[in-house]
Amino acid sequence: MEFVWRYPSPLGGMTLASDGEALTGLRFDGQRQYRRPPETEREARWLPVFSETVRWLDLYFAGMVPDFTPPLRPAGTEFRKAIWEILRTIPYGETASYGEVAAIFTAQTGRSAMSAQAVGGAVGRNPIAILIPCHRVIGADGQLTGYAAGLDKKAKLLSLECGREVCAGTEKTREMLQSKKNPAKIDSVKR
Repeated sequence: MEFVWRYPSPLGGMTLASDGEALTGLRFDGQRQYRRPPETEREARWLPVFSETVRWLDLYFAGMVPDFTPPLRPAGTEFRKAIWEILRTIPYGETASYGEVAAIFTAQTGRSAMSAQAVGGAVGRNPIAILIPCHRVIGADGQLTGYAAGLDKKAKLLSLECGREVCAGTEKTREMLQSKKNPAKIDSVKR
C-alpha cells in the first residue's frame, strides 16, 4: 500500500508518497521517471510523515533552512542509495558537480574510479525531490544539467537557495575531497 498526499508548492503541484511510516517519494506533477508498479494500491491519507514533510516544505519555500528532516525511505539499489546519501551532504545554497559526487563516492568506498555518468543515472532516479537535493548537482562547467522535473524548476530551486540560478562554490564538497572526510562511511556498494 502506498499512501499519497498532494502539496501545492509555489513551483507547481507535488505528490508526497509514504509506506505509512517514512517518506518514500516526493515528485513534481509531470516529473519524468516516476514509475510505480501498476499493482501498487494507492490511498490518499493524511499521515504524520506528511505533516512533517509539509512543514519542512513550507519552511523551505519561505526561504528558510529547516532544522529537521522527516524520516526518509527511498527505494533503490545500494549504489543509488549511497549516491543519494552523498547528495544529502551538499549544503543548502551550495552545489556539487557530478564528478565531485563521484569523487566523494570513490573516497568513501575505496573504489579506484566512478564515472560522472553513473552518478548522473543515480541522481536522475532520486525518488524524493528537494529533501534529497539532486537539484544541487550541476555540470562540470557549472551549467545546469538534467533535472527530472525540468531545468526551469531546478533553476528556481537554486535561485531560492542562493539568489541566483547557480550557487557560488562548493566549499563543503571541496573540503570533503581535500581532507578525504567521510560524512557517511559506505562500506561496500554494488552498482
